[in-house]
Amino acid sequence: MSGDTLRYAAIMLLAGIGIPMLAALNSQLGSRIAAPVAASVVLFAVALLACGVVLLVSGQSPALSALPAQPKHLFLAGLFVAFYVLSVTWVAPRFGVGNAVFCVLLGQMIAATLIDHFALFGATVHSLSMTRAAGIAAMVAGLVLVQRG
Repeated sequence: MSGDTLRYAAIMLLAGIGIPMLAALNSQLGSRIAAPVAASVVLFAVALLACGVVLLVSGQSPALSALPAQPKHLFLAGLFVAFYVLSVTWVAPRFGVGNAVFCVLLGQMIAATLIDHFALFGATVHSLSMTRAAGIAAMVAGLVLVQRG
């Protein structure tokens, strides 16, 4: 593997580690204040502040001027992240963090496979071969075993 591949894999591994931590921490905050939506607003406020700092430090803030010319459907990504945060903050205390994240992972695998296979949203084509399908099936089986274990 190349250095870039390892670096990208490590970053995404950390992002993956963060998903159940986000679910556990924010659902706990929502439960403690008896307001999952308010906890989600706090999460987004902290996230916006963090992203704003990174935007300024990275020197990419001038790119914001190009936003009005972009296709409006690209902004729907914010609705997907809001749905995820709101749903996991509400569901995890009732369903369990593990169960919630398990279902999220299954949804991610299904969506990622379709996006790659059909090159949706400008993604690079990664066709669903028998080998890739077997790998995805193995991941699903592994998720099921971990969840049942």
